[in-house]
Amino acid sequence: MTRTSIERVVFHPYVTEKTMDEMERQNRLEFVVDRRANKAAIKRAIEDLYQVKVLKVTTKIGPHGKIAMVRFPKDYSAEEIGSRAGVF
Repeated sequence: MTRTSIERVVFHPYVTEKTMDEMERQNRLEFVVDRRANKAAIKRAIEDLYQVKVLKVTTKIGPHGKIAMVRFPKDYSAEEIGSRAGVF
């Protein structure tokens, strides 16, 4: 997967008060993603884009588009990944 196609899957982090709480409590971040992307493509894109391992991806369709909730293993800090993604 090329960098251009990765950027087409993951648009940007989705940040709310609730997502900030989930980042600390469950080591999880949320991203707005392409509506056509499946969970496997989202997982590959996040792993390639941020050089991390992804534990689990769940998705939902909301008023802002498709949201991917990405959970990371304890070896990786969602806060550190979030800072690289531009959350802070």
